[in-house]
Amino acid sequence: MAGKFEVYTDKAGEHRFRLKAGNGENILASEGYKAKSSCMNGIESVKKNCMDDKCFAVDTTKAGKHKFNLKAANHQVIGTSQSYDSEASCRSGMESVRRNAPDAPIVEV
Repeated sequence: MAGKFEVYTDKAGEHRFRLKAGNGENILASEGYKAKSSCMNGIESVKKNCMDDKCFAVDTTKAGKHKFNLKAANHQVIGTSQSYDSEASCRSGMESVRRNAPDAPIVEV
């Protein structure tokens, strides 16, 4: 089963997307956007930038977990991962974005 982008409106009325892997796990989540068109542009930016290693930034949280941000060419964060127990798992999450995002369909939920 292939991954997909889910587009939804949060409780504050902002538009967001999440990239889900084929197994249903969330692998990347966006910030809130005021306009749906901006949210859709964010998805296109993920598809465009996910193959460039320089667009990924790995961080360690205060709790010692690992997460990554995917950034656009202008260094704006497009999406953020969940927290992972190990850096290796975090890097596997990045690879999952690379595998799933380019051809992922967009589904409104």
